[in-house]
Amino acid sequence: MVNTGLVLEGGGMRGIYTAGVLEYFMEKDLYFPYVIGVSAGACFGASYLSRQKGRNRQVNIDMVSHPKYLSFRNLVKQRQLFGMDFLFDEIPNKLVPFDFETFYNTPEEFVVTTTDCHTGKPVYFSKEDYGKDLLNVIRASSSLPFIAPVVEYKGKHLLDGGIVDSVPIKKAEKDGLKKNVVILTRDHTYTKKKSNIKWLLSKVYGHYPELVESVLSRYNMYNQTIDHIKEEEKKGNIFVIQPSSKVKVGRIERNQTKLEELYTLGFEDARREYDKMQKWLES
Repeated sequence: MVNTGLVLEGGGMRGIYTAGVLEYFMEKDLYFPYVIGVSAGACFGASYLSRQKGRNRQVNIDMVSHPKYLSFRNLVKQRQLFGMDFLFDEIPNKLVPFDFETFYNTPEEFVVTTTDCHTGKPVYFSKEDYGKDLLNVIRASSSLPFIAPVVEYKGKHLLDGGIVDSVPIKKAEKDGLKKNVVILTRDHTYTKKKSNIKWLLSKVYGHYPELVESVLSRYNMYNQTIDHIKEEEKKGNIFVIQPSSKVKVGRIERNQTKLEELYTLGFEDARREYDKMQKWLES
């Protein structure tokens, strides 16, 4: 396990699949020495490393019906569909406390992926980089274009890391992880299509031309990354866990029944793949 990483894709509310997988890992007391996440993957990865069983489910299924969590009222009043202050302040500090002490005292590295609006390039933050500002960098990593404001952090203007590095496997490899478990939030048939929103991007983010270009080319980046993962999986360097059936949950989803089903699918997929993964880890 020394040179093995855990890579967590984003995907908004689809990430509840990842939460289910990580819940099973916690039941098995399985923790990887290096974890890298983006957007929802970063959110769920944090509670996994703080060893808080059930927290991801409590926050992202039980509380999703709260109007401050996700609502058009948020969009109208605060220009953000998800209540970012609610998600990254009120919940972790008051309602469902995040165990900061355990998180910071655990030996695992936790890297959070963000997008620099000025350069249109990924910016990665490790424990050494963000120190006690974990929530700020996860907030930046989870700030989707159009529905969340840009986050200013350490002199940078940041948005959702999934724009430029949806599945940060190459960063894990660059950091020296020779083997990686990758959790995806789409089934194996998915291919990202080209987006035709250049006019809207230019209107809203015209002052960030590099960001606009990165959003427009995201489909290509994503598909190339998936191709790379498949190639490395064939070589035995990557172990993939992904939905075993079509995902019926969208990036923005409030239906608790659908979320519960996807969470359970993640848990059961992890259970089914666990012995096979353990043999791969030990090989």
